[in-house]
Amino acid sequence: MVGPKPPGRDAGALSSSDTEGSRWTTATLLSALVPTTVARRAIAVSVETDRDVYEAGDPVAITIEFKNRLPLSVEIPTPSRRRWGWSVDGELEATDERRFVADRPSAFSFDRGERKRAQITWNGRFERTRGRHESIVPEPGEYEIRAFVATHEGRYQPAASTTIELE
Repeated sequence: MVGPKPPGRDAGALSSSDTEGSRWTTATLLSALVPTTVARRAIAVSVETDRDVYEAGDPVAITIEFKNRLPLSVEIPTPSRRRWGWSVDGELEATDERRFVADRPSAFSFDRGERKRAQITWNGRFERTRGRHESIVPEPGEYEIRAFVATHEGRYQPAASTTIELE
């Protein structure tokens, strides 16, 4: 089960002076009853680029949005400190460079109805680190840009993708 605790205190430490009173407590209780499988499916992911067609090697502006579709807060467990990510044709952040992300479990938390937005720019090249470090301009063609929540392997992973064309 997942669910938030009131900010800065224990889940049972609400006082009668809290402005939202029992409604907030009820929402907190209901959030704690949301199973992780439901929480993962409650997150909608969208990914957009500023254009559909680019010259090879041109930067690509990418907007990623995560939205909690439930009227309750949810928390999605992640196996490492990485909560979300993006890839180009299956290559995480368009590179084969090894990423050092702490293996400590974490969570991606959302308030009820919350949207989280990230804007990134792919430089239009693939980074290659085997042997000599190189920045490779991809061949012309279609490429998939994908955004995802970094859930445990083998579990449902909220994700979305879009396709761009390089000329």
